Amino acid sequence: MRRFVQKHGWSYTFILPSLLTFTVFVLAPVVWAFIISFQEYSLVRGGTWVTPIYKNYVTAFTQFGGVFVSAIRNTLIYTLFTVTANILIGLILASLIQPLSNWLRTFFRAAYYLPAVTSALIIGLTWAYIFNAQWGFANYLLRLVGLPPVRWLSDPDIALGSVTLSAVLTVPATAVVLFSAAMGSIPREYYEAAELDGAGPIQRWWHITVPLIKSTTLYLVVIYTIASFEVFERIYVMVPSGVGNSTQTIVTQIYNNGFKDLNFGVASAQAFVLFVMIAAVAALQFRALRSDVEY
Repeated sequence: MRRFVQKHGWSYTFILPSLLTFTVFVLAPVVWAFIISFQEYSLVRGGTWVTPIYKNYVTAFTQFGGVFVSAIRNTLIYTLFTVTANILIGLILASLIQPLSNWLRTFFRAAYYLPAVTSALIIGLTWAYIFNAQWGFANYLLRLVGLPPVRWLSDPDIALGSVTLSAVLTVPATAVVLFSAAMGSIPREYYEAAELDGAGPIQRWWHITVPLIKSTTLYLVVIYTIASFEVFERIYVMVPSGVGNSTQTIVTQIYNNGFKDLNFGVASAQAFVLFVMIAAVAALQFRALRSDVEY
């Protein structure tokens, strides 16, 4: 033990501040929320254990006619479309700007990264104006081609689709920048050897570029999946009153129970259902997209 401390003590000293910050502001609240998920909690009286111990989890799925089940379904649909679109759009845009000169590559990386530094609320408000039923830009375009206006955000049949479309059409800034950086780090010798063997641009892209950026793809798939599972700001801004159950997501349900109804026990139970779902999906993604390729 003494030898270990002498050898690695300074290393752990340097990471100690980050470890303490993580423990106080991340780990401790998560553990506390897990405990509350088995309690009836009041800000004044504190928590009392519920009976049976899983009562809050049952209530989470059965309250208000099972709206939480609809919220899970909506979240899964939103995640499936947005993650797939963000990865594909990011990969295509990065592939298109990669052959350009250094100056142009830098310009397009900066241009595409702008949405990442823009507030999610601002982006949501912009799309809410675009999809406004009376004077929105989307209906203006429909009128130009003689089509009737659409109630993008008030029709329960298409409201979730409109929100999902707004997320799909927002440039995936992080994906473009990271894919572009990963492509730039691939040794040119691989492409030159493939070109000598007669491989065309599409073949080089598919058989060299795509496999060698698999670790970046995995990282992006995981972070986009987590972000999509936790979608809230876009829903809250674009459909603040909701359109029945059609635009409810897991996090809007957690917000309603925790901050509107002060039902912290049920909100914590729903938060842990979300945690388990994200962990399960991330495990599947790591298993499906893990790469042993190094270069």
